[in-house]
Amino acid sequence: MQQTDFLSILQMLEQSTDNSTHFDEAWSQGRSAFGGIASAFAVTAMRKQLQSRQPMRSLMVSFIAPIPPGEITVAARIQRTGKNVTQMSADVMAGGVIGLQAMGVFGNPRTALSIPAEASFNPIPRAQGVAFATHAKRQPRFLDYFEGYWVSGGVPFSGTKQRHLAMWVRHKTDMSPFPTEKLVAICDIPPPVLLSYFDTPPVPASSLTWSLEFIVPPETISSEWFYLDFYVESAADGYTQQSGKIFDETGTLCALSRQCMVYFG
Repeated sequence: MQQTDFLSILQMLEQSTDNSTHFDEAWSQGRSAFGGIASAFAVTAMRKQLQSRQPMRSLMVSFIAPIPPGEITVAARIQRTGKNVTQMSADVMAGGVIGLQAMGVFGNPRTALSIPAEASFNPIPRAQGVAFATHAKRQPRFLDYFEGYWVSGGVPFSGTKQRHLAMWVRHKTDMSPFPTEKLVAICDIPPPVLLSYFDTPPVPASSLTWSLEFIVPPETISSEWFYLDFYVESAADGYTQQSGKIFDETGTLCALSRQCMVYFG
């Protein structure tokens, strides 16, 4: 029996002896799994290899091939363990084919120079935004597992030609047992910002690479709602680059995101 709930999918992976789980089409985006859940698979498998509870500091992902609905397996390896830092890799495979490769860095806190993050946090309230449910027919099905509001331009296929996208998002499921995966999935929700330049779907687009850096350990974040502030830096020759900041409800900068994407349009 297939499990569509994000928590159940990750619990199955965490408890499996062969690092396997499965998901259905509800978590697909086009021909492949939503990148946030596919990346979370890699994170869970890497965490299982850790010899101690080290917070994740960065995640680097290469989306190699579509990951269709069904069973997946993850091959996770420790590349090096130092005094404070563990560097790992993970391959997410479907049908024996690698769909995603990830590098994860986990590190213990150390006494060191501290420079507070500088980031502007002046979000539009959720009450003034447009709920995900309003655009349910024009958005991928996996967003049904999240509650969210578009609070700025950049809505896909709006024809507004906005370089900026902002939204509030939270999981509908309690993801507290998986704080890192909870944040990873949230951080990958923003679509290619350049899709706001088009007014008629479909315009195929997908991520090629993704880099995510955690400003604070995910385990220390108690917020359920997150504010995502993303910009398209450039788009040319069918490739686009965008960056983003992810804040919790209190305005704490939690993570920095950067993606290279491909589009056809």
